[in-house]
Amino acid sequence: NYWSEVMNRRKFLALVGGGVVVAASGGYAATRTPNKALAPWGQTGVYTDPRMNALSYAILAPNPHNRQPWTIELIGDDQVLIGFDPDRQLPETDPFDRQLTIGMGCFVELMVMAANASGYEVELNLFPEGVDDNELSGRPVARARFVESSVVKPDPLFAHVLNRRSTKEAHDVSKPVSEQALASIVSAGRNQTKLDGTVRASDLEYWRKTTLDAMAIEIDTPRTYRESVDLMRIGKAEINANPDGIELPGLMMDVMRVTGLMSREASMDKSSMAFQSGRDIVLAPLATSMGFVWMTTPDNSRLSQIAAGRDWVRANLAATSLGLAFHPNSQILQEYPEMKAHYDEVHNRLAPEGGTVQMLVRIGYCAPVGPTPRWPLETRIIGARTA
Repeated sequence: NYWSEVMNRRKFLALVGGGVVVAASGGYAATRTPNKALAPWGQTGVYTDPRMNALSYAILAPNPHNRQPWTIELIGDDQVLIGFDPDRQLPETDPFDRQLTIGMGCFVELMVMAANASGYEVELNLFPEGVDDNELSGRPVARARFVESSVVKPDPLFAHVLNRRSTKEAHDVSKPVSEQALASIVSAGRNQTKLDGTVRASDLEYWRKTTLDAMAIEIDTPRTYRESVDLMRIGKAEINANPDGIELPGLMMDVMRVTGLMSREASMDKSSMAFQSGRDIVLAPLATSMGFVWMTTPDNSRLSQIAAGRDWVRANLAATSLGLAFHPNSQILQEYPEMKAHYDEVHNRLAPEGGTVQMLVRIGYCAPVGPTPRWPLETRIIGARTA
């Protein structure tokens, strides 16, 4: 996200120009970790109900702007109704809910993987009450029935769920990604999507520039940037209170918020030093990308979008298993007017015979990062019924 890199102390001091003196011990800085918001990562697999166990992993799924749009209703003793919360839509950057639907697919896949690891098959009925191609309505996304099985086997990728990240850091440009690693990632799909990619040096410059240009468009377009700004959670207290959206944790963010150097209003001021410096900081890692992976589907139906999500999280887990950072570059595939030229160019390049490019990601090696906040599982459950 736009401000995630500003947490670095050196960059922080550059932003404030030495105007603020911070005297704090490392112990105090450590207390600024939003542990409450991160707790769901340590609360997986602790339930007696196999559905709750599976769902405790599903809520860790990647999703746009960390909106966590899923709702859950428990039915009887073996079924789950998975819904979509329309209050979590992204009307500017995801006007047709395509990306949010992909996020729902990631959720479904992790639920199924977790159920299988506990000895349960999952019978899925996707969109049991129909679909709307214009938006993901409040109707159910899936109805799932858990069936105990003596033959189901754990998916090897499931072992990497708790280490999976969407890592936005700069890559180590001295460490290329091998063709073998790329092949492992693009072979991870199981849901009739097409994964492909490149790690060729001759391709990197094009994709680095194209993804950087697209990110700049989102930042420089006031209404799309405002959508991110409104979802910023600045500092520990805000993150713990609302563990969704775009988290900006750490001592430096708390100091900047208290001193007024970091606020939603200041973030929208393009003339400010903070905006200009922050823009440069968030764009810089894109120039270090060491490989790219993309996904296409034959059409852009809701079922294809769910399949894309299921295979996308699998590709992410495959990258995690190889020690590779995985950073989705969804900006270039967003469906609003200012992005159209880039959207069309990418589709002409990657899907010249038709179909939809659903996802694009940059991959490379870098230091590991921590997890993103999540709402506790119990807060996503909206009800229960007998049948």
